Order: sequence, then structure tokens, then C-alpha cells
Amino acid sequence: MKLTKHEHACVVFEKDGASIVIDPGSFSAGAAEIIAGAQAILLTHEHFDHVNEAAINEALAARPDLRVYAPAALAGTFAAHPDQFTPVAAGEELTLASFAITVHGSEHAVIHADFPAVANVGYLLDGSVYHPGDAYFVPEVPVPVLLLPTSGPWMKIGEAADYVRAVRPQQIVQIHEMLLSDIGLHLASNLLGEQGLTGLPLTAIPAGESLSL
Repeated sequence: MKLTKHEHACVVFEKDGASIVIDPGSFSAGAAEIIAGAQAILLTHEHFDHVNEAAINEALAARPDLRVYAPAALAGTFAAHPDQFTPVAAGEELTLASFAITVHGSEHAVIHADFPAVANVGYLLDGSVYHPGDAYFVPEVPVPVLLLPTSGPWMKIGEAADYVRAVRPQQIVQIHEMLLSDIGLHLASNLLGEQGLTGLPLTAIPAGESLSL
């Protein structure tokens, strides 16, 4: 499986000639190009930094074979293409091309009590790589590779470290880092990396570059 990291929380998985995009959001300037070659789009939740609404709707209109999988709360966002939208929730299993995907979790991490809770799911691909969206939900199955959010109004470094300890992955790959300055990225690497709180190297993949898993 090939993982290509794009800006913020957007990643593309490729295997056996098929590709799946997770969370092509508004921070990914090339969202339309990222989506262009995909067989399916998986969305963890409704926030704009994870959902480029215009780019996804344009792709759905241009390609009737393209499918979107997301929490039911996003159905209205793609109401013009109801046959191409499938709501998903924790416990469901998907088979997309040669990918086997399980769905985990239910709610976005708390930002503040004044903000209403929104649905958030995580996706485990081939029992190998887990994208949690904006939540530190611990799946009840092994997670060899964990995509770890390292910035956001809902998270703090200590919780990220405890999340890695709870999941116990073999490898952690940084996502959701766009709010960090260069100093913040260095701090996250030190505190969450091998010599820090997790005991694992924090793999940082520049936008547009790939990793073989």
C-alpha cells in the first residue's frame, strides 16, 4: 500500500491500481487534482479543513462512478448527488476495490462546551493504517500504523501522547499539522517522537510525498 500525504489531514492510499482519498479539505489547494484519480472519498467529519465541499461536489458531478462515504450529517452537503453518497457509522465494514475498511468512533473531540458536538468517524484500512479524523478514539483492534493529529483547537500534546500509548501502534505518521509553525513542528517531533513521550519516531511526510507501507 502506498500512502501519499497532502496538506493537513488529507491522505491518499493506493493499491492494486485503485486509490482512496481521506479528508480532502480546504487546506489542500490541489483538492480537485487529488480527488481526480480516486475511486472513493472517505470523510471523517464535516469541518471545512477536512471537506472541500466545492471540489468534491464538482468531482461528483463530473464522475457518476465516484462515491463519498461519511457520517450521515454530511448528506446535505452532497444532496445534489444522493446516489453517490453513503452514510457510515462505527462498526460498519466497507470493501472498496481491494481495500477492506472498518469504521470506528462516533464523535469529534471536544473543542469547548459552547460548541455543539459533531459526528466523527475513523477509518482503518486493511487492518493496517488508521485515520482518526479529529478524535483520539482507540479502536478495539490492533493498529500497526497510526496517523496522529498534532495540532488543532481540540487537542493538546499530552493527550496526543496518551493516545499513542493507548493505541500502541508500531509506527506513527503526523497529520493535521497545518496550525503549527516551524517551531511548533519541531516541538511536536521532540515531545511526541522517539526521545519524547511515545518512544516512537514521529514520521513527518512533506505534502505531496509518499510512504510505502
